[in-house]
Amino acid sequence: MSTTQPSPATDRAVVPSGAAKPSGARSREPASTYRVQINARRPLGAAAESIGYLHRLGADWVYLSPLLQSAEGSDHGYDVVDHHRTDEVRGGAKGLATLADAAHANGMGVLADIVPNHVGVAVPRESVWWWQLLREGRSSPYANYFDVDWAAGDGKLRIPVLGGEPETEAAELDRLELRDGVLAYYDNEYPIAPGTESGTPQQVHDSQHYRLVNWQRADAELNYRRFFAVNSLAAITVERPEVFTDSHAEIARWIGAGAVDGLRVDHPDGLADPGGYLQSLAALTDGRYVLVEKILEPGEQLPDRWACAGTTGYDALAVLDRLLTDPAGQPALDALDTTLRGAPAVWPDLVHQAKREVADGILHSEVLRLARLVLQIDRADDAIAELLTCFPVYRSYLPQYGAGYLAEAVDTAVARRPDLAEVLVLLHRRLLETDTELSRRFQQTSGMVMAKGVEDCAFYRWPRLVSLTEVGADPSIFALSPSEFHQTQQQRLADWPHSMVNQSTHDTKRGEDVRARVAVLSEISDQWALAVPRWLQLAPLSDGPLANLLLQTAIGAWPIERDRLQEYAVKAAREAQVSTSWTAVNDAFEAQMSAFVDALYDHPQLHREFTELAARLTPPGWSNSLSAKLITLAGVGVPDVYQGTEIWENSLVDPDNRRSVDLDGLDRQLADLDRRAASGLTPDIDASGDAKLLVTSRALRLRRDRPDLFTGYRPLTAGGPAAEHLIGFDRGAAIVLATRLSVGLRARGGWADTTVELPGEPAGGQWRDALTGNSFAPGTTRVSTVLERLPVALLVPSE
Repeated sequence: MSTTQPSPATDRAVVPSGAAKPSGARSREPASTYRVQINARRPLGAAAESIGYLHRLGADWVYLSPLLQSAEGSDHGYDVVDHHRTDEVRGGAKGLATLADAAHANGMGVLADIVPNHVGVAVPRESVWWWQLLREGRSSPYANYFDVDWAAGDGKLRIPVLGGEPETEAAELDRLELRDGVLAYYDNEYPIAPGTESGTPQQVHDSQHYRLVNWQRADAELNYRRFFAVNSLAAITVERPEVFTDSHAEIARWIGAGAVDGLRVDHPDGLADPGGYLQSLAALTDGRYVLVEKILEPGEQLPDRWACAGTTGYDALAVLDRLLTDPAGQPALDALDTTLRGAPAVWPDLVHQAKREVADGILHSEVLRLARLVLQIDRADDAIAELLTCFPVYRSYLPQYGAGYLAEAVDTAVARRPDLAEVLVLLHRRLLETDTELSRRFQQTSGMVMAKGVEDCAFYRWPRLVSLTEVGADPSIFALSPSEFHQTQQQRLADWPHSMVNQSTHDTKRGEDVRARVAVLSEISDQWALAVPRWLQLAPLSDGPLANLLLQTAIGAWPIERDRLQEYAVKAAREAQVSTSWTAVNDAFEAQMSAFVDALYDHPQLHREFTELAARLTPPGWSNSLSAKLITLAGVGVPDVYQGTEIWENSLVDPDNRRSVDLDGLDRQLADLDRRAASGLTPDIDASGDAKLLVTSRALRLRRDRPDLFTGYRPLTAGGPAAEHLIGFDRGAAIVLATRLSVGLRARGGWADTTVELPGEPAGGQWRDALTGNSFAPGTTRVSTVLERLPVALLVPSE
């Protein structure tokens, strides 16, 4: 149950979505965005050369991955090492100015991703603040910039870098060297505090403000807060005014220079006070467009007083995936999963087990740090771990939001662990004292346990239907009806009309077209339930659920290069932590798994059957993709197109989904599509992706050029034998029609006499499909007539 109440959109001082903007001007919020990964392969200057294509595609703003100076060789940019510089490898300040000028010259805005929670410390010398902290310790001007529990380390910052086993730590320290004024352990270099230079390397090490320890001690003994469980990303205390100012110096320069028009905030749940941070950011940016990467569980609401336009869209993605899932497929897929694992899976129990493993494992140091704040409470560490495990959402924001979630977590924890009931009641009282370090730090930690336990573990353990195991989703919710979908759209329009909506991001577990094809398995669940056991006889894998996950992922991405699928299999298996893991690699199992993947390519019968089924899934998968794309682009919210997803693409989890995209080639493909469309030709739905490019470009152009068409939301209901297969809605003066569950639609003989009521009277007297150019009169219309060429239609008033 949510503890917040939605407030009117006008409380957020945003421009109404239907307000027109003058030609060449940038609105306060974008009509749409296009995400581009900026790195050494595509620096800002190269991205600037693609602005013309993005404009022709119809994108309103260009959306950039992190730009601040990051660690050398970083491909993603989330490991910032210097907040006073725009990354030189990515093009630097000059490159950003060039891109911004190109965007603004085309009437486009610039949205930049920023990282307020942490800095990269993998190479200490690169990380400006971290190097000084290691050199000077608590006397460093940056000592308060980091969240360090000095008392827990006997006054020293623990750095988990030594190899070997914990018991061989002393021997590893014998490998230290003094090299060019630094303390070196192999290629790792650390500063030496002034006045401590003399002595053996070991004596110098013992005199520093830090202590190098075995890497395995990080789980329980680390005394600095991290980004989740990543030792090389150290969290900063951005809630301190001086840290906020210093960490946003270059961002402030971007804003002041007019180079950036809006910001996307990475991982706000890691901050001590997300709401306060957003208020500070609003003051810094003079109220510019801001989005937060906030994961909302089903039914959870974004805090309505936050100074932002909404989330980055995972909540919208989860709803759309379920709209295209056939509820009738659940029993067969449940039965298959039970057979493969030997017992029925209970999602809450899977989640509890995975989260508790995290609380007792890779994040145990965070649990112990919380327990040290309540030393007078016996067994506090066990109770805190259980409470974090039972927390139903990412975090609370006390005292304003989330007290109900905390109470729910206490009740659940007491039910699961009655032996801890008294301790949990005591902790509940202390956690409600919101001006304490305990309460604040618990709120920062609960999201870490959720993300690592659910997204990065439990999702890989329950592959009933892998299109449902996506960031921000609850896979126990199998499908949504059209009416439930319409309710979410109407709620979004009322509460967060400028929140982002998308289908693919740099963090999605599978790309949108992969999920669209996997969703078709819900329509042929009986066939899939028979095929998987047969294939496992041809190519055995001892972990049945993992085999199901790999088969679904492979068929969703087929054809996929062997090396990409092999790399994905390793990551999926180690994240699941059932048969192997990152810290305890099972070589024998991974060899068996590699052979299983190879069999999809090399075993004659398996390859033939698998390829044939993939071919049968391809057309309905394309239908799902086109429907999902149009609903996203023309629905409520600010749609984002992740680079390359304007045509078919089969990306898997990162880093696979951050591969380079040929924007020049896409520009040529769009130009050719436009030439043929000018001659009245509608592209075929084939492997070229032209059909998806058509849907993407036409919807984006309309959103940008005709915002007056997209001001409301009203469901359109079909009538007739196939009514359940149509999703229709009226955005005020634009109508979206899309097909769902196309396998079932074909099995029943198509649309037949199914009709939809087209509103009247449109300007010009008729509705024109922006995709095909065909026109239709208002009133009762046969769906088969409107969707004759494509499974989707975008109707606008005839000019």
